[in-house]
Amino acid sequence: MIFKQLFDTVSSTYTYLLACEATGQAILIDPVLPEWERDLAEINKRGLKLAYTVETHIHADHISSALKLSQMTGSKIAGPALDALPCTQVGLEDGVPLQFGSLELQAIHTPGHTNNHFAYTCQGRLFSGDALMIEACGRTDFQSGDPAALYHSVRGKLFALDDDTLVYPGHDYKLRSVSTIGQEKRLNPRLGGDRKLEDFVDMMNKLNLAYPKFIDYAVPGNLACGVCPNDIPDNLQQYCIQMAETIQG
Repeated sequence: MIFKQLFDTVSSTYTYLLACEATGQAILIDPVLPEWERDLAEINKRGLKLAYTVETHIHADHISSALKLSQMTGSKIAGPALDALPCTQVGLEDGVPLQFGSLELQAIHTPGHTNNHFAYTCQGRLFSGDALMIEACGRTDFQSGDPAALYHSVRGKLFALDDDTLVYPGHDYKLRSVSTIGQEKRLNPRLGGDRKLEDFVDMMNKLNLAYPKFIDYAVPGNLACGVCPNDIPDNLQQYCIQMAETIQG
């Protein structure tokens, strides 16, 4: 399998390129709109064909480039079927794999950060979106978030994977790039160790986090699979404009 981890500095979002070496079919997990040219360049220089863009959930902190990439390459837009977006061409369902070339992306419904959040596995790698992060987890105070559901998603489903499964999160704010299930089970301060459900719910409900600064633009944009609203203020234009420099992991 061809694999590349890419990073958007504005939203601290990781995008993942996976491809079948035999057929050249590729997918991008959680692509970010300002980085579509970078991602397409990564695909083209390897002689690959983008088959699908895959979303873990409806994002509140960036706008997807799924629609733009579909227009440029003919790739199909894939995302959780539960979201029932008219612009999604392939609805992903729990336990039903997505085939690209000789590879399969396994879909796991992991509600909690959002009610329809999905994580994915492929060849010993977990793409955990915002459900499980490196020594952290996604917030649960908007978009039908539910701390009890997140607890069961992570500890009941993701922590059931092999300990040596590599964990590739949707974000990291300290430039860490990868963890393992075993490491998160031991060291994750929110969900690891002997953390009880009641303690986790209480902790998450008391975080008192700031209102996400881009959510009012990102969610409508992502409901359309990647459209920048016309009313984005000047101080948030970087979420839609190609940045000159991007750190790649």
